[in-house]
Amino acid sequence: MPSAVTLIRSDKLSSVAEYAYAATAPSNARLIFLAGACPLNEDGSTAGSGDYAAQAQKAVDNMRVALEEAGAGIDDVISTRVLVASTEQSDLVTAWNVVREAFGEHDVPSTLMGVTVLGYPAQLVEIEAVAAVID
Repeated sequence: MPSAVTLIRSDKLSSVAEYAYAATAPSNARLIFLAGACPLNEDGSTAGSGDYAAQAQKAVDNMRVALEEAGAGIDDVISTRVLVASTEQSDLVTAWNVVREAFGEHDVPSTLMGVTVLGYPAQLVEIEAVAAVID
């Protein structure tokens, strides 16, 4: 099934960004608002302690499961916010590279933010996402 999401690009904005600047979905699309995908294992423990890339990958994996349960896939995501508990830009970039690779050519509008702390013990990464599907 084709995605309901249309990514918007502009030659009037920087081409350095690795994501579309906007996205739309038709009025008949069902929006899916995901809770922040955390790097948690099924037993509730935090995966990849101290490892930004491992935690980003686990968060992506958990996001994919939540999307599937809601009847969507990664190509249905319309926007993301990637939260990284660090003041070091290199840590943000490490997490971002994992997330960016997971989305491939579906480079949705995204915000990458460094934050002070996240909610679970040893948590370094969280991914918020919104998706749109036509049933």
